[in-house]
Amino acid sequence: MLKVLIASVGLWGATFGLMAHATSVVFLNPGTSTETFWVGYTQFMQAAAKDLGLDLRVRYAERDNQNTLSQAREALQGGRRPDYLVLVNEQYVAPQVLRMAQGSGVKLLMVNSTLTTDQAHLLGAQSGIDVIGSLVADDERAGYLMLVDLLRQHGPIAPGESLDLLAFSGVKTTPGAQLREQGLRRALAEHPQVRLRQLVYGEWTRERAFEQATQLFKRYPQTALVWSANDQMALGAMQALEDSGRSPGKDVLFSAVNSSPQILQARLDGRLSSLVAGHFTLGGWAMVLINDDAKGIDIRRHRDHEPQVALFELIDPAQARQLLELQAKHHYRVNFKALSAQAKPEGYRYPFGLELLMR
Repeated sequence: MLKVLIASVGLWGATFGLMAHATSVVFLNPGTSTETFWVGYTQFMQAAAKDLGLDLRVRYAERDNQNTLSQAREALQGGRRPDYLVLVNEQYVAPQVLRMAQGSGVKLLMVNSTLTTDQAHLLGAQSGIDVIGSLVADDERAGYLMLVDLLRQHGPIAPGESLDLLAFSGVKTTPGAQLREQGLRRALAEHPQVRLRQLVYGEWTRERAFEQATQLFKRYPQTALVWSANDQMALGAMQALEDSGRSPGKDVLFSAVNSSPQILQARLDGRLSSLVAGHFTLGGWAMVLINDDAKGIDIRRHRDHEPQVALFELIDPAQARQLLELQAKHHYRVNFKALSAQAKPEGYRYPFGLELLMR
């Protein structure tokens, strides 16, 4: 009996030891705990962490940089330091977090928005900061694709004619918003028949974009196209158009980024003419990199383009339906363990992309 008890205690201790030594990760989520994009982003990230056996804790900043800094300080200088900290350079907060990380022993990975060139130059090669890499989506391409696809959906423009465009960007100091704007302007340069009547900052919210669009549709009644840097602003602008007695997808063509259930349904209904999505997967792919780094794998050797990943894709109605079904089940059918570079040939490259979900 005593031997059985000792064996049981030993087995329990071994199990507890494995649990206690699971690689720990803290994610500083810049969004709100009710924000559709960041909640969905976190769910995909949690699915990856669970599959990989990582101990993931998520802290929402509720769109307040001071919360981010307080949470970073707790993670990097408190008594319960994680092995890894995942952060977003939202509103350029990353340099302050990196300075806190000096000498902490915590490894950092940046997602969605990495250091700007000026920030990287100012920080230089400061010692005591261990950044294993960055993962950002091709935001400039997303902004470009939206307008180009809107024009494809619209069809030929008669010689001498032009189309009026309204644009809703996010927070002005967010790198992702700036890059999507750059993509928009690249597309505009290629299509001079499109006139950008006004670009406003809807701050990523449906309410703000609704207020702005209500005035803008009165100011520019000939508006034919609406470009939106996220889904919530597109939904707000659609509501404003409907309130004016017109129909999205018929009287005015709309575009958006993201893959919330509401915007996917709008794509299915034809109210939304162009949708670009894919970057909600970044957090999940970050978990794969962290898991490999914790195993001693040089993750840089298996990546072609640092830090950008080609994630954004145009979503047609069939894909919109498929994404809706995946979200409803909270099961993404991705074998995250199989994406590891462990035991892979030298030429292996991480195959991160939306196609892993859409098979």
